Amino acid sequence: MRRHRTTPRPGWQNTVEEQGLIYPLTREPDGSLRPYWDESAYYSFTLPEVEALEDVVEELHTMCLAAAAHIVEHERFADLGLTDSRLTALISESWHRREEIPSLYGRFDLHYDGRGGPAKMLEYNADTPTSLVEAAGPQWFWMEERFAGVPDADQWNSLHERLVDAWRRQADLLPPGAPVHFAHSIGDELGEDLMTVAYLRETAEQAGIATDVIAMEDIGWDGLSGRFVDKKLRFIRACFKLYPWEWLAEDDFGPHVLDTLDNGGGTGSTLWIEPAWKMLLSNKALLAVLWELFPGHPNLLPAYLDGPRELARETGWAAKPLFGREGAGVTLHPAGSAPAGSEPAGSAPAGSESAVRDEPCCYQELAPLPEFDGNHVVLGAWVVDGEPAGLGIRESANLVTDGYARFVPHVILPEG
Repeated sequence: MRRHRTTPRPGWQNTVEEQGLIYPLTREPDGSLRPYWDESAYYSFTLPEVEALEDVVEELHTMCLAAAAHIVEHERFADLGLTDSRLTALISESWHRREEIPSLYGRFDLHYDGRGGPAKMLEYNADTPTSLVEAAGPQWFWMEERFAGVPDADQWNSLHERLVDAWRRQADLLPPGAPVHFAHSIGDELGEDLMTVAYLRETAEQAGIATDVIAMEDIGWDGLSGRFVDKKLRFIRACFKLYPWEWLAEDDFGPHVLDTLDNGGGTGSTLWIEPAWKMLLSNKALLAVLWELFPGHPNLLPAYLDGPRELARETGWAAKPLFGREGAGVTLHPAGSAPAGSEPAGSAPAGSESAVRDEPCCYQELAPLPEFDGNHVVLGAWVVDGEPAGLGIRESANLVTDGYARFVPHVILPEG
């Protein structure tokens, strides 16, 4: 894994916008704009390196499914902050009937520096992962144009084909005679959620599935029929939602979601994609359950739910809210006491008084993101229909990857 500096293509912004990346720039807190899609650099890998990463992702996904099975079997929902008995019963049913319910994709965030050490799982975004559009399309087209004359140049990227195949394979699990509605929140100001949903809708249509689009806020409730309806008053039989399950279940219409949930086999009236069991994988408590079940695994970091334990004195730790997203609420704590002002951005001193947060958190070993040319890097490894499917790389100025990160493309080269 190497980082290379290069010159962006002339007119790159118009190019990626035409390819669906309508949010190529990020507005900084001071109001300035800078590229989100950043092709002033790229990362190169060797094929054996990527094949090894694929094996890691496949194993991690299998381990996550084992952890989900353990949570359900031992009814450890409270460890995940899930205390509504109706919701947990439906999650359990969804898990047991998962072969009857469509499930599409997820993204592992990995710590990896290409210097000989194993990749480490940071978290699994298995319910509403974004950065899909740029990973699947513009990144591939960039590689084809930039390395057109380079023999054997390739990319870890079968996202589009695998998404279409996933819809095609699972089409029989969808309610017959009804379109799949694709929904995102109008609160999305950047257009990222809008384009992610639009792209996934396109992959479904290429698989021969009828679709429609709706905003989450425009989904209505028909009290007479006891069903969710769209703006044309048609029943919503199946809906892909780029909207976290914990929000969906707690919204004003949350009780109706639970009352009408289709968990496969003809039960209920609305099938939601991703399914409810994905809440088990998108929750940060999964990290602690994994470490409990697979202690010492080379691709895991130690993680606990009751506090940082030995991490406080040995390695430091990251405190991650169980339902956190996009780095929100994550704090980094170096081992021992840190002098005031010496902590990196997003960190806090490791004094014992601050070890355990008031809100439910997972306490994971501190693994500062690898640094390349002053940039902190996280690998986003995609899973589609249970199989490794591609890679997206984000860079940040800080140690916590947040909404100000940049997406940088990659290529597989014979020499790396």
